[in-house]
Amino acid sequence: MKISPSFLRVITLSALLVLTACQSDQQQQAGQAGQKQTSHVDVVTLAPQKVTLRSVLPARTTAFRQAEVRPQVNGIIEKRLFEEGAQVEEGQQLYQIDAALYQAEVANAKAQLMRAKAAFQTAKSKEARYKNLLADNAISQQDYDDALATYQQTEADIKVQEATLKTAETNLNYTHVYAPISGQIGKSNFTEGALVTAQQAAVLTTINQLDPIYIDISQPSKHLLDLRKRIIARQINKEKAPKVTLTLEDDSPYSETGTLQFAEANVDPTTGDVVLRAIMPNPDKLLLPGMFVKATIEEGKLDNVILAPQKGITFDREGNATALVVNKENKVELRQLELDRAIDDNWIVKSGLNAGDQIIVEGLQKVAPDAPVMIDNNTLQTAGNGA
Repeated sequence: MKISPSFLRVITLSALLVLTACQSDQQQQAGQAGQKQTSHVDVVTLAPQKVTLRSVLPARTTAFRQAEVRPQVNGIIEKRLFEEGAQVEEGQQLYQIDAALYQAEVANAKAQLMRAKAAFQTAKSKEARYKNLLADNAISQQDYDDALATYQQTEADIKVQEATLKTAETNLNYTHVYAPISGQIGKSNFTEGALVTAQQAAVLTTINQLDPIYIDISQPSKHLLDLRKRIIARQINKEKAPKVTLTLEDDSPYSETGTLQFAEANVDPTTGDVVLRAIMPNPDKLLLPGMFVKATIEEGKLDNVILAPQKGITFDREGNATALVVNKENKVELRQLELDRAIDDNWIVKSGLNAGDQIIVEGLQKVAPDAPVMIDNNTLQTAGNGA
């Protein structure tokens, strides 16, 4: 059968059309596949920061000075001379103990002292006479020696009686119980008519000086060690004492600002903590001993710090930190990081990231290393706006 040339041309044209259509579909599919491989991400461009290092730690208030008032003589309490919970001043009388017995002891000591002085005058005159008689050989040496010994003994008796009188007067004075310090006095543990004894274990009352007040802060020794290393390396300016602010138990801020005084020289072996002590103004007596608070310590300032947003940092099972960065070719680059501490919503980066790096913060689940990406939003950090 003979095929006509016109029929062959129709068949050839049809084949060319089908082939062209297939190529067009393949190119379209390839283009769509290429578009799917390019993911859209949001990045933050890093810049050097000035950072204020702060630590928020549990703390407890402690009285600046505390005095436990105890009796120093035995006796019956006659009067309580203060109002419980009031402010008392140093030297103010708090109690009166029955003084009759001690007044009698003072009177007796005075009488004994007078007797000793009279005996001394007699012995002194006799020793002087015997000394002259001995020079004239009118008496024996033994008689003079006895007179001299009596004279010296009466002189010593005077000193003994003076000491006895001083002791009696001191005990009489102890019947007046005075405030050893100024501060807020607590409740009285003994009432009028109660028998008290010298140096007893039970306190009469307690006085606390509350303005200023101490804040005892527990800090892990690791953090204190890191702070001291920074100071030694001159990364932190430590010319002034660190400032301390408080958050009260009801989560309200305390209006006053204190300063850190010192760190305990020992580490608690059970907790691994070191006690830091701060001093805090307390003019309104709002802080009372034993209250739990949160202390924020401003440890110092760091310059030229790289801060990376926490949402751009991931950790593997071993705790190693990584970040995905968009390089100059708009491809994803995996960085291994060494982190320091968290500040608000950022990490301080020791190594792995540099100023100008574009760290991915949105779209992390859609990308992988070496994959091409398209940046939708680029947030620029402002240098110097540290946390």
